[in-house]
Amino acid sequence: MQRVADDNGWDVTIADVTEDYTTIGIWGPNARENLQKVVDDPDALSVENFPFAAIREITIAGKTVSAFRISYVGEQGWELHMRYEDGLAVWDALREIGVIAVGVETYANSRRLEKSLRLQNADLHTQYNLFEADLARPKVKAAEFRGKEKHVAYRAREAQPAMLCTLVMTDNIDKDGVARFPVGNLPVMHPETGETLMDELGRRSYTTSIAYGPSIGKNIALAYLPKEYCEEGRKLEVSYFDEVYPVEVVGIGYAPLYDPENLKPRS
Repeated sequence: MQRVADDNGWDVTIADVTEDYTTIGIWGPNARENLQKVVDDPDALSVENFPFAAIREITIAGKTVSAFRISYVGEQGWELHMRYEDGLAVWDALREIGVIAVGVETYANSRRLEKSLRLQNADLHTQYNLFEADLARPKVKAAEFRGKEKHVAYRAREAQPAMLCTLVMTDNIDKDGVARFPVGNLPVMHPETGETLMDELGRRSYTTSIAYGPSIGKNIALAYLPKEYCEEGRKLEVSYFDEVYPVEVVGIGYAPLYDPENLKPRS
């Protein structure tokens, strides 16, 4: 950001506030009910008063909190942003009503993959564009921005060379009869040739993210596939520790496998 400001001759001061603020995420089917137990004004958290993607100031344990109704785990909930020194009081208030602290795996992988949510630096890379990631807006804003020329060129394509797809492992049992739950970047291969898929630009297909989805009971992966393989039901393979496992394409682009509002997996 400082380089951009300097390049444009802007009078901008950028300050590192990493240690000035902290954030607590409260998510899940009972997030609203639980948060209402600790805020000064429970009615302020109603659906009517606090719509999705809204930001409101609330008070917890006498501390002012900027609550952002957003979620990265496929469930309702809030990000609670506050001054660093106020964090412990808010944390204690939530723990006292039984809110459970869980690890980053839920936030960063298992639940967000069930919801088909992308992760920066995992699923989002500069070698793929926003259309291939299925994150492009319907329109291009009139104002200039860095990369606009390329973005417009990508938009004009009749079809993108690849698309970010959702895959599920249809069998995760290894040669010794042990169920495997892979992590990392696995090559995506043609089931007949065993060759790693490659699109017309020479980009090889691999799992950008993979984790076990507890709501659907399967390993879920995101991977960019060449356009000719972007079809639901397509059977492919992945390799993990030199063993091959079958996978199936179950979604092209943004395709949630689990809808928490209906509390059931997608059929």
